Amino acid sequence: MSSTRDPSDPPSEPAEHDHPDAAHQVPKGVSAATVEALGKLSEALELTEDARGSLYNFHRKTGASDLALGEAVEMLRAAGHVTIADRIERELVGRNVIEHRWTFQIIEDYDDGYYAEFRAQESKARQELAEGKRHLFEARMKEDRRTHGQRHHEARPSPDSGRGGPGPS
Repeated sequence: MSSTRDPSDPPSEPAEHDHPDAAHQVPKGVSAATVEALGKLSEALELTEDARGSLYNFHRKTGASDLALGEAVEMLRAAGHVTIADRIERELVGRNVIEHRWTFQIIEDYDDGYYAEFRAQESKARQELAEGKRHLFEARMKEDRRTHGQRHHEARPSPDSGRGGPGPS
């Protein structure tokens, strides 16, 4: 990205704020390769977060499906199809979606096992390698891509913007 700006545009922020905040500056001694590796680890965690969201979507849709199925059974019964309604209710309504588990139990196993361990390992790696700082790769990418001094390309919120602090993570 170009670092030149239109001279008619006022500067967006004082020069002292035209860099990432301390939470997003690479600690001394941390190599670019380490920042890239931690960025890839963060990307992997984000994909796991997305997969977890898909599990919750699966949970909600399966639950809604089971409730709709119960309504269908009642409608079949009311329409005089008692034998079919009884069979569907007995075989399918409230059934485990996998052996011994409803969807909430799948989520609990995932959250308490794989997901918890993934988050712990990602956090531990950041603590060991980069003083626990998050999103260093993304902060470096922002610095490379933004137009310095251009409005809407600020490095961070200004202290008087009402959005102080490091912002959302």
